[in-house]
Amino acid sequence: MSAKERRRPAGHPPAGEAASSKDSRCAPGKWPAGRQRSIRLKLLIAYDGRAFRGWQSQASDDAVQDHIERAFAGLCGGRIVVHGSGRTDTGVHALGQLAHVQVERGKFDLRKWLLALNANLPPQVRVLRVSRAPADFHARFSARGKIYEYRLWTGPTLHPLELGRAWHVPVPLDLDLLRAGAKLLTGTHDFASFAANRGQPEKDTVRTIHSIRIVRRAGCIALRFEGGGFLYRMARLLTGSLVRVAQGKASLDWLSELLASKGAKKSNFTAPADGLYLVRVLY
Repeated sequence: MSAKERRRPAGHPPAGEAASSKDSRCAPGKWPAGRQRSIRLKLLIAYDGRAFRGWQSQASDDAVQDHIERAFAGLCGGRIVVHGSGRTDTGVHALGQLAHVQVERGKFDLRKWLLALNANLPPQVRVLRVSRAPADFHARFSARGKIYEYRLWTGPTLHPLELGRAWHVPVPLDLDLLRAGAKLLTGTHDFASFAANRGQPEKDTVRTIHSIRIVRRAGCIALRFEGGGFLYRMARLLTGSLVRVAQGKASLDWLSELLASKGAKKSNFTAPADGLYLVRVLY
């Protein structure tokens, strides 16, 4: 199969669509009416994003989705399409990515699917849970929101076990300004000023951030974003902008002006990928 054939399209097929019987012996074929020979599985997945070129399949075959599809191919003897809840960038981690697949009924029980998949995945990727999903469940289109967490290491020295897992910001941050900025950004806004260009403009840049929680831990500050949806690199741009305010390098009025400009002015302060985690997909 060529790299071009393996490249995943930007969108996902609608719920219920599955690979044809020509693609995989584990995928549903054309069975007689009334005989359901396939089931939909829901996968809870965690990964260390440093080793991969993001979630979505790449021509270079080194994205997380590529590795999981190869694991299924090895178990099923053919291609199984894995549908994720959404993309994560190179270097971004996941504690709770969600995906679904359509497989032949009776191939394995749920526990064996879990063990077999992990036995065929690199150690930086693990399927944490396999469960049955309704036939109309779709990992992307059924989602109603996501929770991301961004970790800032604020100690003078970055702990070696935090390398690649947090953004080292060894300067004082004003937590009152950080909280005030988070309050400004919470709610329904046009977040075009806090989005990067993925090659084509977004049709709708209005999103709702339900909450931004700031949690202080030993040597670390965590920003937890819960929202109905996020634009490309939005969580990282929000984080970078909030940190700039908390450092005293920009004002709260600057944040307000960016929101009001609806993309006419842009924030250029993108936090590194290292500290961002997809914590949970909400259904």
